Amino acid sequence: MGDILFLAHRIPYPPDRGDKIRGFHILKYLSTKKRVHLIAFADDPKDLKRKGGLARYTGNRSIIWRAKSQTMAALQALLSHRPVSLTAFDNQQLRASVENILDRHAIDTIYVFSSQMAQYVPQRLRQKVIMDFVDMDSAKFAAYAQSSKGPMGWMMGREARLLLAHEKAAARNADANIFVSEAEAELFRERTGAERVQVIENGIDTEQYDPSASFKRIDTMGRPIVFTGQMDYRPNVEGVIWFVETILPHIRVDHPDARFVIVGRNPTDAVKALAKHPGVTVTGEVADVRGWLAAAAVVVAPLKLARGIQNKVLEGMAMARPVVASAAAAQGIEHGDTIMVGETVGEIATAVSQLLSDPKRAAELGAAARKQVQERYSWEARLSGLDEILGIKPRGRRTAA
Repeated sequence: MGDILFLAHRIPYPPDRGDKIRGFHILKYLSTKKRVHLIAFADDPKDLKRKGGLARYTGNRSIIWRAKSQTMAALQALLSHRPVSLTAFDNQQLRASVENILDRHAIDTIYVFSSQMAQYVPQRLRQKVIMDFVDMDSAKFAAYAQSSKGPMGWMMGREARLLLAHEKAAARNADANIFVSEAEAELFRERTGAERVQVIENGIDTEQYDPSASFKRIDTMGRPIVFTGQMDYRPNVEGVIWFVETILPHIRVDHPDARFVIVGRNPTDAVKALAKHPGVTVTGEVADVRGWLAAAAVVVAPLKLARGIQNKVLEGMAMARPVVASAAAAQGIEHGDTIMVGETVGEIATAVSQLLSDPKRAAELGAAARKQVQERYSWEARLSGLDEILGIKPRGRRTAA
């Protein structure tokens, strides 16, 4: 029985943002079945220093710095008639690393994490190929195109069309195509006609995300309404701007002590500027988001555009906090009515205000939410479906050679 080659668009360690969390837990799970070799990009200098954390889960590791600017990627995309999503991750050193691993090791499965990495799968293969799209990127850019105008709208539309063609080709060449939710899987089937489409949902580490766990507590004034996420990611940026400009003012009419706290690394200038609004704090990167989640009176996920399952919602639920999410952010999560969901400004503002006014109900909702994720969203349960997809049987953990 051969090894697994795991290709990732971003090193899945430390597991401190959505894609890295899913990637890490899948890699960790696979390492209990077979020897796994990792080839991945890094785009954060700190990740290069901490990559040793993957040693116990991997054999060979090749982590390549991704330095190409977005401007250069866009220029290359226009000249080559390819999507920017691919040219941004086109790298000869990584391609050579793939060839080297395939030549030197008995690889029987290539696990491709994200559509950007499908370009590194050789044309003629004897290995099984598993495409983990996570969600449908072309649909995201199609939505961007609808909400953008002028050159940007044209560029987003172009990206959506070319990326859709790439996704179709990648799916045809794969033995299995994986998505994070049934909603994403069904959308992919509908738009591509692809077969062999399956769902492996995200989970949550309920031992780490536990309000009684050991972590640094946060002392804060007022009653925090907390949002967590990567703050240079467009849906997160748009979501917090929408909340601050249109939803928060309604909440503060009845709850003037309410404070909206935006927690996450790399806040854009537009996000930083939100701190000028009354009752808004932008923390930037924090060492541990659990402190802020534990301090939250309410956790919110006011996303207008969301693909797949939102880890920020699962994390808030696991920390036994009352969660208010937009319909888009809640999609795909079997929450069993243990979170509150709103579509409009009024619905979200009312839900948050009600929870701030009724701490007892908020606590009961949070406790029910934690119980729901404990029963429904453990990583072991969510990833068990990989055994059948990969044709592997459970066995003891393999460590790095």
